[in-house]
Amino acid sequence: MSKESSSVRRVRTFTHWGAYDVVVSDDTITSVEPIEEDPDPSPIGQSLVDGISHRSRVRAPSVREGWLEHGPGPANGARGAGPFVEIGWDQALDLVAAEVGRVREQYGNASIFGGCYGWASAGRFHHAQSQVHRFLNLIGGYTASKNSYSTGTAQVIIPRVLGSRFLDILDKSTAWPVIAAHTELVVAFGGIALKNSQVNGGGIGKHVTSKWLHETHANGAKFVNISPIADDLAPSLEARWLAVRPNTDTALMLALAHVLVADNLFDRDFVDRYCVGFERFLPYLLGESDGVAKTPRWASEITGIGVDDIIELAQRMAGSRTLITVAWSLQRGDHGEQPYWMSTVLAAMLGQIGLPGGGIGYGYGAEAAVGNPVRRLGGPTISQFSNPIDSFIPVARIADLLNSPGESFDYDGQRLTYPDIRLIYWAGGNPFHHHQDLNNLVNAWQKPDTIIVNEPWWTATARHADIVLPITSALERNDIGRASNDDYLVPMHQAIKPLGEARSDFAVFTALACRLGVEAEFTEGRDEMGWLTHLYEEFRVQARGEQIELPDFDGFWAGDGIQLDRDDSDRVLLSDFRADPIGASLGTPSGKIEIFSETIDAFGYDDCGGHPKWIEPAERLGTNNTIHPLHLVSNQPEGRLHSQLDCGATSTRAKINNREAMRINPADAADRDIRSGDTVRLFNERGSCLAGARVDDKVMAGAVVLPTGAWYDPDTPGGIDRHGNPNVLTLDKGTSRLSQGSAAHTTMVQVERVVGTAPEPRPFEPPTLSTHRTPEQHDEQPG
Repeated sequence: MSKESSSVRRVRTFTHWGAYDVVVSDDTITSVEPIEEDPDPSPIGQSLVDGISHRSRVRAPSVREGWLEHGPGPANGARGAGPFVEIGWDQALDLVAAEVGRVREQYGNASIFGGCYGWASAGRFHHAQSQVHRFLNLIGGYTASKNSYSTGTAQVIIPRVLGSRFLDILDKSTAWPVIAAHTELVVAFGGIALKNSQVNGGGIGKHVTSKWLHETHANGAKFVNISPIADDLAPSLEARWLAVRPNTDTALMLALAHVLVADNLFDRDFVDRYCVGFERFLPYLLGESDGVAKTPRWASEITGIGVDDIIELAQRMAGSRTLITVAWSLQRGDHGEQPYWMSTVLAAMLGQIGLPGGGIGYGYGAEAAVGNPVRRLGGPTISQFSNPIDSFIPVARIADLLNSPGESFDYDGQRLTYPDIRLIYWAGGNPFHHHQDLNNLVNAWQKPDTIIVNEPWWTATARHADIVLPITSALERNDIGRASNDDYLVPMHQAIKPLGEARSDFAVFTALACRLGVEAEFTEGRDEMGWLTHLYEEFRVQARGEQIELPDFDGFWAGDGIQLDRDDSDRVLLSDFRADPIGASLGTPSGKIEIFSETIDAFGYDDCGGHPKWIEPAERLGTNNTIHPLHLVSNQPEGRLHSQLDCGATSTRAKINNREAMRINPADAADRDIRSGDTVRLFNERGSCLAGARVDDKVMAGAVVLPTGAWYDPDTPGGIDRHGNPNVLTLDKGTSRLSQGSAAHTTMVQVERVVGTAPEPRPFEPPTLSTHRTPEQHDEQPG
């Protein structure tokens, strides 16, 4: 509720990183305060104070000068390099509508790529992904993307192994209170980094991951952190650190399984009753099928973990109530299907799946709500309608899509073809953050005829567009905050007036729908507040079916929010299946956990066979790469969500020399004469970037850590990135032909200290903007 005191107001809002009270004076945000109920609020919220009104905001509709003068067509390197011209809204909307119409008529709707990643706002109505897809579906559809960069590999392999959508498995993860009460040993592949648990898709009311981790520890549980980074588990948890080489976790898991078999410690009864295919997997594990036994000594040479450490860990796991957790990062490497599949097989061999505090969990700490003791309740949601176009790509294949129209590719048993994309419409996302090998993306991005972006800030994606429409931030409009895996429902009151000429995505698409003849279908006769009332009342009916009584919309809108209190504190993943493997069978062809998948085996993929295997990645530490000898870990940042609000205070104060901070082991730093505070250059054959050095013994020797999300800032198009974006270095290939997920964590680099003056980063400066043209000049332009 907006609370007024003279000219000062307090406005409740909901974000992907928490709920806050925003203090506003004279239409200016003066402070942001976490709600009292949040025991561990995220500091990311403080970036709202300066980030919302930052100089990098897009203040008026803008068109790339070259596109305005010459019309649609491949840009031949001009995107990302040329100036923009600010124009009026009517002309901008006319240009967009005409161009969308031209591409539909000449090439068909499959030539439109509707890009949106979904993280733009925690508001359920002003949800950019829903708005852009709803609009595009109403005008005939578009080529879509499937899955996500975060869990794209898991979203394909886990349904094949456990028979459920991966996101449903996350919602059913064993609840933290069960873990705290029953788990004796937590074996965390990739750690459980608290920085990642700041955020949650759709928002979060209370941050409780740290609380439950420490309660688990206080109850006597031991932790093992298997990661290149020691503080991927909080130091206060007193975890044993096994510094594994990146991308080698599958080899370690196989060796642990080998010990379980060799020492007769695995649960044969569980494997026989609840799994299929163990007899097809066992000859590979023992080396009978390929001549290589997956022993601790074999794995030690690959992983860098000692033989005795592997044996001891396997024995401890078998002798304890053990929870295996697997970070999302593991499936974002070359052959990322394998560690997710093999970790499930390892948990099955221990026989504890479905038991309180045992079994497997995917991504505890990856988002705030994984393990949250809250029952899922969807809505409120605005319909996107159905897409009449069936062409799609796995989300991480955008550069391949643009570079290779007409070429075929494999995905989850299907043989598909890349369509010829002529128009990209992107709203609510920043592919120049998420995607790998940005120099390759820059080149691919030149090929469509037109790129349109709805965006509040001049991100790299906006800078590489042809038409940029200024969009309001979440604090400049009204909305409803709600995540299906959280129990908060929050009225999001507009806190300040829209900056410059910014409009909401809804207003933009309403105007475009009017020009293209589908306004009535798009709006259904409702304005912003009409939609909020409608969505809330729909949700109210849904909640009543779950025995939750909510006030009417006026009562909700006048308050500060509602906690739904949907307790699920005794939830155990796959407990129903364990209790009744026939009546609660899994959705796999066998109804059981598939250690061997006949379905995957029949696809005939050489990079993902019928059971989990160790497959050598394209690049890795430990292979005597003397040119690029350091493994790059491009993990999630601490001071922002992805690249959001990189210009805000929480993010910028963590930078070194105005660049993203790179962590490096003291031994590797000494070899390169690098000290904390130095500017360094990271490079490989794909590109190079500058960063600020932080010498840190919590990073294993042979690895360097450069988080994602620094706004891409090349000194020249395709040149050295001055700001520290690791995706100029990362490998752009599919994890395998099965899922085509992101393989960002398979990246080797070299690092050197910069001697002399380095070019200054300028990631937050708007591009060169020309003044508005005269109406006569406007009339002469295409569209």
